[in-house]
Amino acid sequence: MRNGLYSIHIHMLDGVRGRDSGVLILKDGQLVGGGPYFWSVGRYSVGQVSGNDGTWKGELVTNQHTPFDDPFVRPLFAGQEVSTGFSGKFSGGASEVFGTTLVGTRSLSFHAVLKWLAEG
Repeated sequence: MRNGLYSIHIHMLDGVRGRDSGVLILKDGQLVGGGPYFWSVGRYSVGQVSGNDGTWKGELVTNQHTPFDDPFVRPLFAGQEVSTGFSGKFSGGASEVFGTTLVGTRSLSFHAVLKWLAEG
């Protein structure tokens, strides 16, 4: 994965309704990011690389920094700190990952797409 600023779009799997978007900064194995309600910090490592294509995996911790304005929105994390593990592939400035977030004793699967935006 190339160092820099990425957009991220997350969709929950396994019949769980939920999605989120934000940005991540990846730099030399460290990642930080967030969006309008959550922030995350973590680390990653790059596996096999062939040209601009490769695999990567990582882990991060996510916290909520702002409550939802809409009383009908039920956040999946309910204000809890959650841990996430992910793995995926990258090609050029794009990546697709699958992962699992642990919310208390519940595990939630997701799919995310990242797009490189700028040097970071």
